[in-house]
Amino acid sequence: MMGGSRLTTMSGSLLLTFRELWAMRLTQAMLAVATLALLLLSFAMNMDVVEGSLAALRIFGFETTPTNAYLDEATGEYVQQAVSLDTFIIRINSFVFGAAYFLGTLLGLFATMPLINGFLEPGRVDLLLSKPVSRARLLLGHLSGVWCTVLLLVTYLVGGVWLTLSLKTGVWLPHFLVAVPITVLMFAVMYAVILTISIASRSPGLGLVIAYGLIFISIILASHEQLVPVLSSTSAAVFMTLYHLLPNFAEGVLVQTQLIDAEAVVVWYPFLSSLLFGVVTYGIGFYWFSRRDF
Repeated sequence: MMGGSRLTTMSGSLLLTFRELWAMRLTQAMLAVATLALLLLSFAMNMDVVEGSLAALRIFGFETTPTNAYLDEATGEYVQQAVSLDTFIIRINSFVFGAAYFLGTLLGLFATMPLINGFLEPGRVDLLLSKPVSRARLLLGHLSGVWCTVLLLVTYLVGGVWLTLSLKTGVWLPHFLVAVPITVLMFAVMYAVILTISIASRSPGLGLVIAYGLIFISIILASHEQLVPVLSSTSAAVFMTLYHLLPNFAEGVLVQTQLIDAEAVVVWYPFLSSLLFGVVTYGIGFYWFSRRDF
């Protein structure tokens, strides 16, 4: 009975978080915008395909002919060649999923930040802690609700774009859907920052600022191959230390792009080191939550 009670309490925390997120206007707005984008993509874009190449593309009545340019060594001139349908589909999906990776994470962090403040609010957290369930299970229930909501939103957008383009072109490339777990996992890494800082400082706003700051810093750290050679030895050592310790959010999209293009991932390290950062940060957050006197 005690185990069932603990499971029920944890499930209640998950469902409460899930319902709160879906009740928020920002979450509803994100869902509405994603739906509108899918409808526009479905009705406003038409393609003419000739022998596996994209002969013409019409969007909102405007027509264009997507081409690739290559240098003809015999004549020394650039020649325009129609883009293959597979190449066009890969480009569109890479762009959309890359935008979902960055914008989805930024908006998702902003939308979920107030939930931590509510979760840690005096009175509510006291009530939750009075239940016969461990603090770790309560916090895990809260996190699960956030993760599930983000998973559904990302799946809806990414899966919708993939399904729409697949139906319109007849080209079914299911490996594109790898963008879903990549985006959700990297969101979870950055959410660990907000959670842990919020528990330590009782200031979710501070956690959001630090999370956004780390995303901006990751863009700079992604240029380590170009920057390190021009830095002094001390500066280069500091720079690379930060590169190894902090989440490499910006480089995560490169892993996603390579997987979408069905290419071999050149370097997994940025993605795996980011996951390790998330695990360690969550561990610190759980430890502080278990020790803190609310």
